[in-house]
Amino acid sequence: ISEINPPGSTIKIVTSASAFEENLIDLNSDTFFCSGYLQVQDAKIGCSLRSGHGSQTFTQALTNSCNPAFMEIGLRLGVQKFSYYLQGFGLTEKTGIDLPGEVSSVVVPEDKMTQVDLASGAYGQTNETTALELITAYSAAINGGYVVEPYVVDHVIDSSGNTVLQNTRTVKRQIVSEETSQTMREQLEAVVSSNPSHNAYIQGYRIGGKSGTAEIRATRDIEDDYVASYCCFAPAEDPQVLGIVVIRNPQGIYYGGTIAAPVLRSIYDNVLPYLGIEKN
Repeated sequence: ISEINPPGSTIKIVTSASAFEENLIDLNSDTFFCSGYLQVQDAKIGCSLRSGHGSQTFTQALTNSCNPAFMEIGLRLGVQKFSYYLQGFGLTEKTGIDLPGEVSSVVVPEDKMTQVDLASGAYGQTNETTALELITAYSAAINGGYVVEPYVVDHVIDSSGNTVLQNTRTVKRQIVSEETSQTMREQLEAVVSSNPSHNAYIQGYRIGGKSGTAEIRATRDIEDDYVASYCCFAPAEDPQVLGIVVIRNPQGIYYGGTIAAPVLRSIYDNVLPYLGIEKN
């Protein structure tokens, strides 16, 4: 809650959900071609796979975490809609969690956002958020579209055992439909289930997830630095647990799917059985 970073490809959940809500992606007919880069105005913005992914369905583009595909989706949304959904998903405001020291995100405002800002923001650069803002937005994408206020304290009792404070689920707004959320749950599960060697895969559990790798230098005038992240939920058919791991300035390998996903997998290996969620 006290440090902001570019979210990297984890923001593609927000970009995707926004586009599905606006009926800008057709899972049956849309394809996205990646030559290894996309020219946006005077900027040549590359993909993580320099040779390019070629022609892809949306599911393949999400699984490949293809930047040009998501730049195209961001450009389909346009500045006004992209800004609307960033705000709607809570990425331009503090979450309001019951802890001190929460800081604000840094997001390019709509009236100053260029096409390059839009394209890079759609795949996770340019803007910076806290991990809690990001996971709150991710939650809204898969929980039926509801942006909720997170809290740590469930209830407070006095010395006599009387409950003097009881926190309950507080919904700020619904930003996407249940239909969009179902699509996102299915697509994010496909990212993990389509590849059993995936670092978040746990046999017997249905898990949906997305990795993120962002370059800090893109938004700050400092030496090369990266932030690696992974965000996933389980069970995919009825999400009960949503987790995020963020690794700042990793040494050596810096890809979120390689170094952050295994951390969440080891957590889920313990948390899911503890909650009584059985393998099938």
